[in-house]
Amino acid sequence: MKRNLTATLALTAAALVGNAAAQGKISAQSIIVNPTQPDLAVSVTVNKDASGNANPTYRIGEKITVSATVNRDAYVYLFNVNADGTTDQILPNRLGGDNFVKAGTTKTFPAPGDNFTFDIGGPVGQNKVLALASLTPLNLEQISQFRTAQDQFATVSARTQAGFAQALSIVVNPLPQNSWVSDTAFYNVVNQAPVSTGALFIGTNVDATVILNGQRLGGSNVTYANLRPGTYPVRIQAPGYNDFATTVTVRQGAVTNLNVDLTPTQPVYTTQPSTGNPILDLIGGLLGLNTQVSDPARSANDQKVADLQRQGYTLQGTRQTTTGYVSTLVKGGSTVTVTVTRGANRTLSVQVTETTTYRY
Repeated sequence: MKRNLTATLALTAAALVGNAAAQGKISAQSIIVNPTQPDLAVSVTVNKDASGNANPTYRIGEKITVSATVNRDAYVYLFNVNADGTTDQILPNRLGGDNFVKAGTTKTFPAPGDNFTFDIGGPVGQNKVLALASLTPLNLEQISQFRTAQDQFATVSARTQAGFAQALSIVVNPLPQNSWVSDTAFYNVVNQAPVSTGALFIGTNVDATVILNGQRLGGSNVTYANLRPGTYPVRIQAPGYNDFATTVTVRQGAVTNLNVDLTPTQPVYTTQPSTGNPILDLIGGLLGLNTQVSDPARSANDQKVADLQRQGYTLQGTRQTTTGYVSTLVKGGSTVTVTVTRGANRTLSVQVTETTTYRY
């Protein structure tokens, strides 16, 4: 599960007037603060700033964790105020986000072991995370609601920061002055660093398949652009030809060229049966009766491999045995082995076995 945080917050300094001593005040630093000095304290931090006093930078797409610590048993409510004035309610939530925190302990979201992340979204700019701690549970119905039974996060109704602060002030207004407190953490959001890419040209003397870093890239004699710079293993394959394997280095803003002449697989030779007459056998050899033909076992192996590649399998390798060839291909959790064996009376046996690994 991913939840996006979005950016900038511009606060309007103003005070809310009321009869209760604990009525919150809007603050340019903390959104809402208790005007008294309660002995209840809460501290909120983000994972890049353990002190809670700095203003760390996150790039869009980075993961963030938010932590809150209290000095007394309290209910902690976490909010992120966005650049457009909207607010995300981080805690409580339906992902196991219990918001009761014991004195002297820290509540972290996401907690270690959670099967989801909290990812930074956009736009760029200054962000604030508000922690509001209360000795008693708060009724947030005026602030946020789970719109459907499937919602994992509540939707905050206030569409501006001033409206959000006003709503919070109404919530805490009836509380005793020593029963709630707030704290704010700051972080800045910037754009993702631009990724400079390179290109790779693979040239071959025959039509071939190019596998880059274990993934099928496509055919040969093609320039592939938008590749991340780095050094990768590359394998080039064509039916009836020996595989070629090497490494290539893709450089930023440049085209890397790799030109390969694939060599045919080792042929076998068949000899015209002897006539019993050495002179006739010699004449037959001179006339070309001794001929060179392709290895039928390799041809059968390559044909079966090509069929499987068209089904989305990736060839991992082919090896020659004393009786034929063995090729291994993979797709997802499945591994297919193609075994071609030469039999008696000029026969070939082609066996395909598949092994699939399941996680339970």
